[in-house]
Amino acid sequence: MEWKPEKRSDIPIYQQIANYIQKRIAYGEYPPGTLLPSERALAKEFGVNRGTVVTAYDVLYSNGMIERIKGSGTKVHTDVWGLTRSRIPNWDLYIERGSFLPNLPLFQHIRGEIHGKDLINFASGELANDLMPYDIFKEILSKNEFQQSLGYEHPQGNLSLRHNIVNHLKEFRNIECSSQSVLITSGAQQALHLVTQCLLDRGDAIAYEDPSYAHSLPIFRSAGLKTFKLPVGKNGMNPEDILYLYQKYKIKMVFLNPIFQNPTGSILSLEKRKRVLEISKELGIPVVEDDPYSLMSFSDHLNTTTLKSLDESGNVLYISSFSKIAASGLRIGWIVGPDNVIQRLADAKQQIDFGHSIFPQWLAAEYLKSDSFETNLNFLKEKLIHKRDTLLSILEAELSDHLSFQVPEGGIHLWCQLKNNVNEYHLLEAALKNGVAFVPGSLLGTNSGYIRLTFGRVESSLIEEGILRLKKSFLQLTN
Repeated sequence: MEWKPEKRSDIPIYQQIANYIQKRIAYGEYPPGTLLPSERALAKEFGVNRGTVVTAYDVLYSNGMIERIKGSGTKVHTDVWGLTRSRIPNWDLYIERGSFLPNLPLFQHIRGEIHGKDLINFASGELANDLMPYDIFKEILSKNEFQQSLGYEHPQGNLSLRHNIVNHLKEFRNIECSSQSVLITSGAQQALHLVTQCLLDRGDAIAYEDPSYAHSLPIFRSAGLKTFKLPVGKNGMNPEDILYLYQKYKIKMVFLNPIFQNPTGSILSLEKRKRVLEISKELGIPVVEDDPYSLMSFSDHLNTTTLKSLDESGNVLYISSFSKIAASGLRIGWIVGPDNVIQRLADAKQQIDFGHSIFPQWLAAEYLKSDSFETNLNFLKEKLIHKRDTLLSILEAELSDHLSFQVPEGGIHLWCQLKNNVNEYHLLEAALKNGVAFVPGSLLGTNSGYIRLTFGRVESSLIEEGILRLKKSFLQLTN
């Protein structure tokens, strides 16, 4: 047998062995009545103790998959596929076989620690409650009568919302498009999922930034894509790396977050943005631009022109959402692209959920066309600048011996490099015990020794206490 149990897996070894044997039975490799290896022989083969194999066989016996005959050993049950026995499905086997992969275990752990516990949250990539436009939404609900149909919406999304998004993109992001070229999605993540499922085949090669939020997403692996990294430095990725990866691996698509990149906060220069488009046009490969933060610039002198606004050939699929400029709970995102692509993605979305809920679409449409949108956007930037400056000041005072960082000029994230060879995972465990959460850098890229602190999520009044708890965690590891 070539298979071996994974000793670092979250699944107990006995359960891995039981699942493996049940697979062999299900695939017909061990027909009914087959004599299975002895507990001692199997333990030697897998490099585990005999008790682990005994437990695995106990699981299979309780499920009716095997029978133990005194003097004859352990066999696949002769009636394993019969109707005379009642068995519980091996749900672990079903979970393992699913093609849509789960989040990384550590992300699940962080999420579990955050929800329902009194932690100071520098981990979640969303806005804090004190940044969300509750009063504006209340005013919209009180002054506007909801008269939309409660039936299924257009597959591309509510026409009024798409029309308002077209106007919004032209006014605030200098992007020219029509309502026919817009698809409403359940946030940006569903948009990425639709792109990977509908426009790429298993085995296709794609490129994305390293580090990046995309590194943590299992959607690329679930789609069976080959992934290649575009290293991100202080000034973003190098466009020539796209050319290199195409020549070597024939990449089919590039995923970029060029403005206030998550997690580094870097901005791809205008020259680099233009070069990306030149390469895309030269090679005929599309660029997927994820743009959650371009409206969240802390300085008027910065050039935050999107790739899509520079795109004259229709090579860019543009993704954005309300999550970072209003409220993540609305679950309103959008894709802008060629009409035929949008129709393909809309058809897939219709198969998944029959279209987006009308009520949040209506609320989002009313919000976009109101005078309060720009007022709240300016308020949001002012509050984020205050949060960032507060965080930087406290970090300089309390943790300058333990980490360094580049000051972000927009967005909601601070990318920090650890000093003194501190292990980021050990730091996280200590921090969670001390009541503060962050994201280890290795979850977002291939390099260790970094952490991401999201200042947009933490309440302003808790920033100082959160950093003091983080400092306590550092001291526990270094003293």
